[in-house]
Amino acid sequence: MNLLDIFKIKKFKQDIERLTKENSELSKIKHTVEQLKYLDMEKEINSLISKKEDLNKKINNLKNEETKYKNQIDTLQKSIIVLKDEDLLQSFGFYEPKYNLMDSEKYKVRLSEIRDKQKIMVKNKTAVNYYDEWTLNDSKVEGRKMNNDNIKLIIRSFNNECDASIIKIKFNNIDSIEKKIKKAFEVLNKLGKRMKISITHDYLNLKIEELYLAYEYEIKKQEEKEEQRTIKEQIREEQKVLKEIESMKQKIEKEEKHFRQAIDELSLKCENASEEDKLKYKEKMKELQTQLEALEKDKEDVYNREQNTRAGYVYVISNIGSFGENVYKIGMTRRLEPTDRVKELSGTSVPFAFDIHAMIFSEDAPKLESKLHEVFRDKEVNKVNHRKEFF
Repeated sequence: MNLLDIFKIKKFKQDIERLTKENSELSKIKHTVEQLKYLDMEKEINSLISKKEDLNKKINNLKNEETKYKNQIDTLQKSIIVLKDEDLLQSFGFYEPKYNLMDSEKYKVRLSEIRDKQKIMVKNKTAVNYYDEWTLNDSKVEGRKMNNDNIKLIIRSFNNECDASIIKIKFNNIDSIEKKIKKAFEVLNKLGKRMKISITHDYLNLKIEELYLAYEYEIKKQEEKEEQRTIKEQIREEQKVLKEIESMKQKIEKEEKHFRQAIDELSLKCENASEEDKLKYKEKMKELQTQLEALEKDKEDVYNREQNTRAGYVYVISNIGSFGENVYKIGMTRRLEPTDRVKELSGTSVPFAFDIHAMIFSEDAPKLESKLHEVFRDKEVNKVNHRKEFF
C-alpha cells in the first residue's frame, strides 16, 4: 500500500464520519420537525376538542332552555285551552236546561219542595230498602235500634256527600258532580250490603233532581243579574244617544244661525253694492243657502231620530282573537255615530278590537235585530242566555 492509498483511506474515513454526522443531524432535524408537527397537531386537536366541548355545553344549555320553554308553552297552552273552554261554557253556555222556570224565585220554591220530599222519604224510611228482623243479644228491640242507627249512618253519609258536592256546583262541573253522587250511591249500597240496607233509586233521583235544580237556580240568578246589567247598560246607552242628539241639535242650530246671519249681511251689502259686487254677493248667498238647506235636512234627521226611539243601526261584528273564527255578534245601537258603540265593545272586556262586517240603518232597529236573531237561532252559541247575541 503506497502513501497515496493511505491518504485516500483517510479521506474516505473523514468523508464517512462527516456524512454520518450530517445524517445524524438530519435525523435529529427530521425528528424535531416531526415532533413539532405532532405537537402542532396535538395542540390543534386539543383546541378542537375544547371547542367541541364548549359547543356541546352550549347545545345542552340550549336544549335545556328549549325543554323549559316547551314546558312553559305546554302549560300556557293548557291554561289557554282551559280558559277558552271556561269562557265558552260560561259566556256561551252549551247546557240545555231541564226545567226552564221563569225566574230564580220559582227555582227556589221548587228546590224547597224537592228537599221536603227527601225529608218525608227519610222520615217514612222510604229513602232506603232495609231488613227489619235483626236481633241483638237475642233482643229484637235492640236489633231494631241497631238497624235504625245503621240506616241513619248510611243516609247521613249519602246526604253529606250530596250536599258537599252540590254546594260546589259550577258552570263546568255538572256532569262530574252527577257522577260523584251516583258513585257515592253505589259505594254506600255496597257497604250496606251486609246490613241489608240500600238507598233507593227514588231517593237518588230526588238528589239528581236537586242537583240540576240547584245548577239552573245559579244560572237563573246569574241571568237575572245580567238582565239588570243589560237594563242599566241600555239606560246608559240611551243617555249617551240623547246627549249626542242634544249636542248635534246645538251644533246645527249654531251653524244655522251663522249661515242666516251671513246671508242677511250679504243681503244688506247688496243694497248699496255695484252690479259686479252684487253678482259676487248673490253667488255667495246662493252657496250659503245650499249649505243651509243641507243643514235643514240634517236638522230634520236629528229631530226624527229624537222622536223615533226605535231608529238606529244593526251591526254585525266579529273578534277572531277573542272568540275564534266564524263567531259573530249581531247587535244594535241608536248612536248617531254607530262605530262609537263598536269601539266601546272593543274596550277592556276583550283583548282585541272587533271587526265590522255590516252596519245597517233601520227605522225600527230593535225589530230588525230581533228578526236576525230569530233567523240565526239554530246557530246561537249560547242556548240559555239569548242576550249574549253571539252566533
